[in-house]
Amino acid sequence: MSVLSAQDRIFWQENGYVVIPQAVPPENLRAVVDAIHDFQEMDPDDPETWYPRPQPNQMEELNYSGMVEMFHHQSLWNNRQHPRVYQAFREIFEQDQLWVTIDRVNFNPPARPDWDFRGFIHWDVDTSLRPIPFSVQGILCLTDTDAAQGGFQCVPEIFRNLEEWIESQPKGRDPWRPALRGEEVRRLETRAGDLLIWHCALPHGTSVNRTDRPRMAQYISMFPAQEENEEMRRQRIECWRRRSSPEGIAFPGDPRRREEQANRPARLTELGEKLLGLRDWEGGWRGEHARGIPFVRETPR
Repeated sequence: MSVLSAQDRIFWQENGYVVIPQAVPPENLRAVVDAIHDFQEMDPDDPETWYPRPQPNQMEELNYSGMVEMFHHQSLWNNRQHPRVYQAFREIFEQDQLWVTIDRVNFNPPARPDWDFRGFIHWDVDTSLRPIPFSVQGILCLTDTDAAQGGFQCVPEIFRNLEEWIESQPKGRDPWRPALRGEEVRRLETRAGDLLIWHCALPHGTSVNRTDRPRMAQYISMFPAQEENEEMRRQRIECWRRRSSPEGIAFPGDPRRREEQANRPARLTELGEKLLGLRDWEGGWRGEHARGIPFVRETPR
């Protein structure tokens, strides 16, 4: 069954993002919330525990933004391999054969003087390229988040008129970070269970949390499967099997290496096996599993 209506598709074309409500069951959300509290050693009822020292990030705008270097908890994989989540990305790409990103979660606490986060707006792609490569990103909202709670913010005005906007900018502009000059920044209000997907050409970011409640979210995205790229497939399987942090400048990793100390990888459904790359989309086994690495299949949810 389709999850995107005709109105959703028009909104996507005009604004560069779309929201899919109730993407996963409430129990899936609670499981991730509990996992974040445990991983960060936080007490949900004690705000003084909400401010752990963040890992320095080479992408400076992400410092103090609430990024949590947790990637492989079973609850995260349950959402990545949930059929409704997959169906949403399948309709965006208009193809079946996708791989899921191995990404982290966000715990954006209320602003205070010793938590130096000012919010940011950036692109997920180099906008000097022609044509601009198409990709998407996504966030699963774990809790209700109002517009002042440090959630997603974006600038659809630039997305709608990107080429004209670029032409109006001075030479030497930053192709990753727009210099805003009066454009409206839209701060979204979302509900727990909403899956927000946005186009790479949409300027976006995380806003400052002006409330007394944390914003919590899980980053989930997908992209066309690269079945011929055995090195990428191997790296993805190793990341899942070893429960290690993905490679990249945006991922400083957890210095405690808590996830790597777990007893086994997260359990996968048949869909999850395909989204990781353990199984190809024709049904055959590939990569590390073909050499006998054991796994336990999850019961579909």
